[in-house]
Amino acid sequence: MTGNDISHLLARIALRDRKAFAELYERSAPKLFGICLRILKDRSEAEEALQEVYVKIWQRADRYVSGDTDPMSWLAAIARNQAIDRIRVRRPTAVDIDEAYDLADARATPEENAVLSSEGRRIENCMNELEPDRASAVRRAYVEGVTYEELAEMFGVPLNTMRTWLRRSLLKLRECMNR
Repeated sequence: MTGNDISHLLARIALRDRKAFAELYERSAPKLFGICLRILKDRSEAEEALQEVYVKIWQRADRYVSGDTDPMSWLAAIARNQAIDRIRVRRPTAVDIDEAYDLADARATPEENAVLSSEGRRIENCMNELEPDRASAVRRAYVEGVTYEELAEMFGVPLNTMRTWLRRSLLKLRECMNR
């Protein structure tokens, strides 16, 4: 199936053409399922994620602009983001976190604790080099597991702006940590 075929199907889906939707599902589901499975590593969870992917495709087909991006890449991005969002929902409970800290403390030698403490200070120093709102967004996304959509809403910025904030912040952190 070519990009033009998929673009045509998406245009028809935007007009609520159920036949086009069924055809798109038939032709793209194996690839999108593979993406979900690779990320989630659980078949039943990947199947659930795939269902949610196609709900989003049905709801958002009118947002696809032919020519801006490859249509299969657009579909793959929806699948990838859905799978990642499902992982973020798996937030550990406070009890699990406390148990993990207890296990870590029990196995670490004093030398290992010193190295971990030193690394923690380096990370915190690098985080302090970020703008406060960017640092807060990074902590919430990568420590607390808050979704990009939730962050965009919290900070009152568009979703793509939040993605840009996080990407640029991670690049700055990597640069700082490599010094």
